[in-house]
Amino acid sequence: MRDATAPGTGSPGVQVGFVVGGDPGRAARLERQPVDSLWTGGHIASRNPSTEAMMALARLSAATERVRLGTAVLLLPLYPPAIIAKQVADLDRATAGRLVLGVGAGGEYPQEFRACRVPLHERGRRLDEAVPLLRRLWTAEEITHGGPLYPMENVRIYPAPAQPGGPPIVIGGRKRPAMRRAALIGDGWMPYLYSPDRYAASVREIRAFAAEAGRGIDGFEWYAFVFVNVGGDGAAARRAAARALGGTYGQDLSAMIDRVAAAGTPAEVARRLRDFVAAGARHLVLMPAAEPGGADTVVRALLEDVLPAVRAEPVPGG
Repeated sequence: MRDATAPGTGSPGVQVGFVVGGDPGRAARLERQPVDSLWTGGHIASRNPSTEAMMALARLSAATERVRLGTAVLLLPLYPPAIIAKQVADLDRATAGRLVLGVGAGGEYPQEFRACRVPLHERGRRLDEAVPLLRRLWTAEEITHGGPLYPMENVRIYPAPAQPGGPPIVIGGRKRPAMRRAALIGDGWMPYLYSPDRYAASVREIRAFAAEAGRGIDGFEWYAFVFVNVGGDGAAARRAAARALGGTYGQDLSAMIDRVAAAGTPAEVARRLRDFVAAGARHLVLMPAAEPGGADTVVRALLEDVLPAVRAEPVPGG
């Protein structure tokens, strides 16, 4: 397992990042704040407007100099591993080793798999084969791979990434197969739409899977992807978060917003984020769940009124 340290604020406790998509201006502004990481997701053919993850990551790499940069997440089964290996190696060198590759199986938008000619039912198998294959390709040595989905002979991806062994590969998801994948082949775990209680349960399950397999997870990175909205009127902030997430996921999440997001007054959101830290998260990846034009206001409130209180609390076991 790799060393989890990387460029950032150097904060000894919980680290904090923001999802900025492929917006280089927002990335440059946030890099001047006490922020450890910036992230982008992406889709090929979702029902909502979206960036493509690798193009967005490239834009962030050109706009920043200090923070870690990551995908949250790249739907790896949609891509040939050799292409991703080459793109990531180039970007990792360009950023002096600041990349984190968050990957997931996807599946919520079946049309993406049809568009990319990838069978939906193969997405888990493709992810399981691609992750260790990426690491082999990042050695910059000539490899032959006999896997059933991505066979290749005498292939060399050169030069290697700046980070020895390549960037950490963090597994995203929500269900038990994703937890098992994180425990067996991942360098970290990043669930989304989780409550702190569910996050704590996933930490226990990942540790159990790793122990059963005899895999040490020293240096394993514990991320939590959390949707956030902050306002002086806590009820209004929760309603706004529910509307934003409802538009993203195509369903009414009002009844469960208190479980799957951190929304409310600054004190309520700070308490909720500390609950994630108490559950085992050590790197919070915050996604403003705001209506159009409201993300900057949420980010400002987080930076000024929420995160100082979160960082001031001691990290359990830290």
